Amino acid sequence: MLLGGIRYLLPVIESAHEEGYYVITADYLPNNIAHKFSDEYVNVSIIDKEAVLEVSREKQIDGIMSFGVDPGVVSAAYVAEKMGLPFQCSYKAACVLREKSLFRSFLSEHGFNSPKAKGYDNIDDAIKESDAFRWPVIVKPVDSAGSKGVTRVDKKEDLKDSIEKALDSSISKRFIIEEYLDIVGYQSSADVFVVDGQLLYTAFSDQLFDRNAANPFTPAIEIWPSSMPYGAQKELTEELQRLITLLDIRSGLFNVESRLCSNGKTYLMEVSPRGGGNRIAELQSLATGQDLIGNEVRQVMGGAVKGLSAPKYDGVWCNYILHSNKEGIFKSIKIEPHFKNSYVKDEGYSVEKGDKVKPFTGANTSLGTLFLRTNTRQEMDEVLSHMDDHVSILTE
Repeated sequence: MLLGGIRYLLPVIESAHEEGYYVITADYLPNNIAHKFSDEYVNVSIIDKEAVLEVSREKQIDGIMSFGVDPGVVSAAYVAEKMGLPFQCSYKAACVLREKSLFRSFLSEHGFNSPKAKGYDNIDDAIKESDAFRWPVIVKPVDSAGSKGVTRVDKKEDLKDSIEKALDSSISKRFIIEEYLDIVGYQSSADVFVVDGQLLYTAFSDQLFDRNAANPFTPAIEIWPSSMPYGAQKELTEELQRLITLLDIRSGLFNVESRLCSNGKTYLMEVSPRGGGNRIAELQSLATGQDLIGNEVRQVMGGAVKGLSAPKYDGVWCNYILHSNKEGIFKSIKIEPHFKNSYVKDEGYSVEKGDKVKPFTGANTSLGTLFLRTNTRQEMDEVLSHMDDHVSILTE
């Protein structure tokens, strides 16, 4: 059973079918695209763990996954634990990883680098305690992904508005305030694979942002391999392995956000028991020849992981997130032919002609992705500096 019905599930369904598995997709939106490709659809809220467990028992499922769908990871872990099915981690660990305030507390309690942070469900309490933070601060929903509802706040008088935006994107109606960390270079967002409690496939990326976007904290570009210094990558890998051991994590795919900051410290910002959004695992397959999705499908069904090792990249790869900074009605995306032939290795669109286009505020408002490849990082940086000359998003 796959929780959710978004486009990112299509390669998972394809891989499962190649393995000979019957695929059930589940959420409360019957028109979601993944349901057209699965073998069966069930209408259930993926955040209602008891309802998901009931339908899972009814269907007698053999495995469950919430690939690219952060709201479903806790329910998936719960069902796996109750039914004795494979999953990346225990239900308790999934709750810690999923809820940002719990995760920050866990990191602090166990000696990991972590920004000062606190979770709230009351706006007035947060404003009263806001002087205890070093400004600026970041305000986030405790339980959202894809940068939805995330804002940087520089002045106390703007805090209430930012909290209300976070609450609008929160399932549990809770938010977290954390001190802003000044990044050296770029933040990393990448998928990693754990086998029997040991990191087997560890990746780091350079994550770039569009400063002109409606939400400038929404990732717009991801590049592999990362330019982060080797020492910082080594330290983050060791700390991630320590976290895996402390949480008794088993096997499977995780999406990890991390960074090196101007204070010289490295930070694990988020670790989620799922594949990342924006087709990260698909790009990794093209860039390294290693099948993260196929291995994740096999491991949730109790099968063996095959052919995974530390990634080695064939050139420099970029995940370019197509987006618009204004509203409109989508017409088409035009790519200059020479640019397409030289650099574009894959196109994936999430909109069709006539769809409403919204300003870029989170992963859910992207228009799709382009996978780009160059021979060197210098060449990639040059290509990205002229993207407006090569790619046009036409709206009306």
